[in-house]
Amino acid sequence: MKKAISLFLAIEALIGVSYFYDFSLFINSEVAFLSSFFVIVGSSFAYKKMVTTQVEKKEYEELRDPLEKIEDPYELYDDKINNAPLEELDIKEIVKEEKAKIKTFNTTAMKQGVKGGFSPFRLVPYLFLIVGFIALENNHYLDLKVYLPMLLVGIVAGNIVVTKITK
Repeated sequence: MKKAISLFLAIEALIGVSYFYDFSLFINSEVAFLSSFFVIVGSSFAYKKMVTTQVEKKEYEELRDPLEKIEDPYELYDDKINNAPLEELDIKEIVKEEKAKIKTFNTTAMKQGVKGGFSPFRLVPYLFLIVGFIALENNHYLDLKVYLPMLLVGIVAGNIVVTKITK
């Protein structure tokens, strides 16, 4: 945790030094770094909270092996069907089972998707990103040669901080 905070403060100190060189460089760096940093950190925490809630409520389903999912996405080589002789298979029953597996639109799935998408941990950083970009453009401070690389710095720093905190 200390390393994560010290990394954030070190980058902020470097950005702060740029204030004495050029205000436009400083404000572009600060807005880009903070917005991308908080987007990464906020999205990670929102996702972690959503997963933790699902595990606590036991609302998850056990997934198949990812390699098996790639090789057989429609479960055509499923053992329980193909090992039986053709005469013993009840095609109508198999069709009913497969139709039951198809997920239809339901309100609980929609609620969960909306909950994850409209988390304050995600909305506030994206709002800061949009408002900061518009404010820089409207005040004629926006310099994409500084803004875009600092977005990358914020993304990398956010990922490092998230991995250090979650360990």
